[in-house]
Amino acid sequence: MLRKLFVIVPVAVLAVGGSTACATKKFVQTSVGEVNDKVDSLGRSVEATQERTRQNEGKIAEVDQKAQAAGQAASAADAAARQANSAAAAANSNANAVGGKVDTLDKATRRLIFEVVLSEDSGNFKFGKADLPDEAKQKIDELVSKLTQDPKNIYLEIEGHTDNVGGKEINEKVGMGRAEAVKRYLYEKHHIPLHKMNVISYGEEKPAAPNTTKEGRAQNRRVVIRILA
Repeated sequence: MLRKLFVIVPVAVLAVGGSTACATKKFVQTSVGEVNDKVDSLGRSVEATQERTRQNEGKIAEVDQKAQAAGQAASAADAAARQANSAAAAANSNANAVGGKVDTLDKATRRLIFEVVLSEDSGNFKFGKADLPDEAKQKIDELVSKLTQDPKNIYLEIEGHTDNVGGKEINEKVGMGRAEAVKRYLYEKHHIPLHKMNVISYGEEKPAAPNTTKEGRAQNRRVVIRILA
């Protein structure tokens, strides 16, 4: 009886062991299947990410190409604008040169009709002043009234002069102020076109008399008006 018992026991143990082995194998297969599913899912996710990356790279490249083309177009437009500006400047320079030559030729072909000197010694401009006194205005009126032709067809040269008292720059400024005062009066009172008058300041450079005396300095503080026709 005992021998039978001993024989039965190993068989039972073997049966139990076989059952455990079958269960472990099934668990392993199930786990491996789950891992494979996760690997497949991860692989598909990676592939999808790679595809989106490729699409984004394509879009970025397309944007870069458009930006490059826009930059080239802007550069071409800028170059064309610079070329147009250069052409316009050249044309304007040529026009000014032609206009200057015409004015010079027009001036060179004219003849002197009258010349009037407005100086302090005759009761006109005062020392250091550019204001146009009434005596000077009267002389200008008399000058214009003597013209035998339309004042609008004449050409006037107006020179401003000073004595040598004070600095050179100050004297040039005062001389120009005196010449401009005469020009403004001729325009406002006698309607002589501005482009028919030319003003220049010689300051102390061209004295009419020595600056060593009071009388000489008074003569040098003057405006010379030349009428050409």
